[in-house]
Amino acid sequence: MVKVLLSAILVVSLALGLMTGLRSSALQAAQRQDSAIGVRYTDVRQAAGITFLQDSTQTEEKYYLETMGTGVAWIDYDQDGLMDLFFVQSAATDAYRPPHPLRCALYHNNGDGTFTDVTEQAGVGGGGHYGQGVAVGDYDNDGYPDLYVTGYGRAILYHNNGNGTFTDVTAKAGVADEGGWSTSAGWFDYDKDGWLDLVVTNYIEWTPKNNLWCGERRPGYRSYCNPGNYKGQKTKLYHNNHDGTFTDVSNASGVGRPESKGMGVVLADFNNDGWPDIAIANDTWPNFLFINKHDGTFEDVSLFSGLAASEDGRYEAGMGIDAADVDGDGWQDVYITHLDFEASRLYHNNQDGTFTDDTFRSGIGNKASLLSGVSMKFVDYDNDGWNDILQLNGAMLDNVQLYHGEVTYKEPLLMFRNLGKGRFEKVSDSLGPDFLRPIAGRGLATADYDNDGDIDIVTNNRGDYPSLLRNDGGNANHWLTIFLIGTKSNRDGTGASLKLTSEGLVQVEQAKGGMGYMSASDPRIHFGLGTRTKVESLEITWPSGQVDRLTNVPIDQIIAVKEGIGIVPRRFPKFVGPK
Repeated sequence: MVKVLLSAILVVSLALGLMTGLRSSALQAAQRQDSAIGVRYTDVRQAAGITFLQDSTQTEEKYYLETMGTGVAWIDYDQDGLMDLFFVQSAATDAYRPPHPLRCALYHNNGDGTFTDVTEQAGVGGGGHYGQGVAVGDYDNDGYPDLYVTGYGRAILYHNNGNGTFTDVTAKAGVADEGGWSTSAGWFDYDKDGWLDLVVTNYIEWTPKNNLWCGERRPGYRSYCNPGNYKGQKTKLYHNNHDGTFTDVSNASGVGRPESKGMGVVLADFNNDGWPDIAIANDTWPNFLFINKHDGTFEDVSLFSGLAASEDGRYEAGMGIDAADVDGDGWQDVYITHLDFEASRLYHNNQDGTFTDDTFRSGIGNKASLLSGVSMKFVDYDNDGWNDILQLNGAMLDNVQLYHGEVTYKEPLLMFRNLGKGRFEKVSDSLGPDFLRPIAGRGLATADYDNDGDIDIVTNNRGDYPSLLRNDGGNANHWLTIFLIGTKSNRDGTGASLKLTSEGLVQVEQAKGGMGYMSASDPRIHFGLGTRTKVESLEITWPSGQVDRLTNVPIDQIIAVKEGIGIVPRRFPKFVGPK
């Protein structure tokens, strides 16, 4: 009798559990369907008039420098409310002479779907400089964003004169990183004095003289070497002196002490103490996490944090890196890309100074294991209120198929859609043929360049034309974008934390520095709202400690918020004519 009763109870419990699970699954599916919309990306590069062509400088010598590619940046250099484009270019080498002079390119956004090349007038061509990456920030608080271009042997700081031109002030500023192989860089105010400081990642001790032969010694099989063949360089931290000059505090701060093979950097507050920290993706080397100690120094917690290696303890080919809250708990999680046969990793912030490798639990798993992840960005491409993962791919070896038949040199973009609470599904196949076109991707930056409320994509492709992928359909869901204007804080508002509440949905975003791989994205803070039609509150905590609380905030538009004042008038023109 007891056994019969227990069996009956078990059957009823299983049935109730199944019904509960079905109801929960149905509710989740309904919620997903409620905000799920059709988005397609269209490559409008040719129609936009962008003719920049990245030169890979490739030769049979297989100089290590060649495979890195170059970055790209969105920058509203003339402050007309429209995001302009800057492409980083390479240069001649000991083994390569280009058919024509090489230069970077600055394109002005005309507000009608087209761009105009203004490089010569602006003075940012950088001829003869083998560029790598780019960082954008208003380091002198004059209201106009400046350009820092990293590169092999040295870097360049271009000061924005506010009249459409730039001046090379590298020597005066003291940020040349002379002799370094600088890759990514990022602006942030690490001591919260109201002025942007600069972090620069450096790669390895490679020169044409120590260029090794790697790969098999038969025609066509020579390959680019593994970075393990070379000693790493070190990270630079430059403190802003408020007078147009910087002081190298790399060693004094602790950031420049460990050997590094830096590729990507993101500057964000990882422990929610109100001070910005530093995370660096290193190539075949432990990733770094430096925690801000509030006294001008940083503590290296890389190994303790769990970010240094994969779940199984391997130091992988870290390249692109970004941070965002993917599960709605208000803490910054981290994603790092790696090469083929290594999983790109999602690290969950445990809120106690440690991170857990959540790659498989999140549903990402090994879905990208045959792709070489170069860069990535967290982006809410469908405006449903959850941060998705955009990954740019492309093998480092142009002859990779000779060694791995299942891998290709050119590879498609990848999108993981956040289903809510940090669970992801691959949706690349639904985003259109232009999104899936194979490229040797290197630079990646995102922006709402047409100011229509959804996030567009630009890529800088090795030895090829860029891709300018316009988001078509993302603004079917509601949205809000915020342009920050600091007063006591740095003018860009970098380091601010924004908390938005909309009909039960709470989102926390940060104004971060760096992000991705050698590139710079739209600095405006974008929130997807799904089908929600009201924002009850927007709370902004500025680096200075000022807290602005805004209520009944308008939606489906870009607003400017000035520290200590609130919403202020500012034009963000929507495109006129056909896009």
